[in-house]
Amino acid sequence: MLRQILSKLPRKSSKTDSAESARPESPVTQQISNGSSAGSGKSSNGPKRTSSVVFPASVVAGIEPLVPFKDVPSAEKMNLFVSKVSLCCVTFDFSDSSKNTLEKDVKRQTLLELVDFVAAGSVKFSEPAILAICRMCAVNLFRVFPPNYRSNSSSIGENDDNDDPMFDPAWPHLQIVYDLLLRFINSTCLDAKVAKKYIDHSFILRLLDLFDTEDPRERECLKAILHRVYGKFMVHRPFIRKSLSNIFYRFVFETEKHNGIAELLEIFGSIISGFAMPLKEEHKIFLWRVLIPLHKPKSVGIYFQQLSYCVVQFIEKEPRLASMVIKGILKYWPITNSQKEVMFLGELEEILEAISMVEFQKVMVPLFWRIGCCINSLHFQVPTTVLSFSLVYWFFFL
Repeated sequence: MLRQILSKLPRKSSKTDSAESARPESPVTQQISNGSSAGSGKSSNGPKRTSSVVFPASVVAGIEPLVPFKDVPSAEKMNLFVSKVSLCCVTFDFSDSSKNTLEKDVKRQTLLELVDFVAAGSVKFSEPAILAICRMCAVNLFRVFPPNYRSNSSSIGENDDNDDPMFDPAWPHLQIVYDLLLRFINSTCLDAKVAKKYIDHSFILRLLDLFDTEDPRERECLKAILHRVYGKFMVHRPFIRKSLSNIFYRFVFETEKHNGIAELLEIFGSIISGFAMPLKEEHKIFLWRVLIPLHKPKSVGIYFQQLSYCVVQFIEKEPRLASMVIKGILKYWPITNSQKEVMFLGELEEILEAISMVEFQKVMVPLFWRIGCCINSLHFQVPTTVLSFSLVYWFFFL
């Protein structure tokens, strides 16, 4: 009787399993976790896991080349595509060029073949193919960067010979994966309604995390991909704008360290140019709470050109915002940094060229007070820049 009673009691392990199974996951995350668990099961009697600074641990297995696309009929090409993509999910340690040389070369050739196949655009991508390529890109691209002990927030004008960016040894390999992902998103054979299930919020967030890489080549690839994602998947546009805002908030108010602010602002500049008129309140809030405070960090010189472009885009869209922008710039005006003052004066000149008389009168007094302080600056570049204003003389003779 006691045995029967005990047998009816629930086990703790079953509760844990049911709780884990109830946890929501995206389709790509589920596939990656399933693939890793299957791989770890095989590795008990096989080769040991290998890991590097840039890639997560994975099972290194022998890769055999598959038949080329031209040798199979059209009906089988998509199945072959999935097979080749799955083959490229194996990752290697690129910090040691002597390891797995043959396998690396086979994978590289397979990736190049996939790029050519996607560029040809001869077959519409099936849902398993979309899932496979999203999973492969996630396995290869999404990684944790090594800790960086160098400060990114050094003052403008400081040049340190040791401030060289850290380049990923796997970049020649990663570049092909980025090219494949970009061509895949651009392809007319991709159904956006199906692909949005796999290029989801989780996928986009992890793409945005990669913008903190020190490699400018990778940031350029990411910029092109995110721009295409924003253009193709309209359903994700509000989420992308919100995620970009969160990155800027964290940069301005917490860390002041991020390698990709310039590229992210360049993307947002393209987004602003596509805003419909009249501007939504959400966009005006972004201007006041994000773009204006971005003038504050010491490292503003790194991304100032892109920041100024975004601000001017807003004013061209809605000139009534000019007075608000000038007030914000005056609020964050640098007192002891002459190089920042010169940049701010250049931005003011662009704004003043587009401002109306009504908006100018709202900020005339604090603006001229600040210009007077700049004329009395001890650094020769500041008064020289002020006196070169094409509109200053016109304002004084009003």
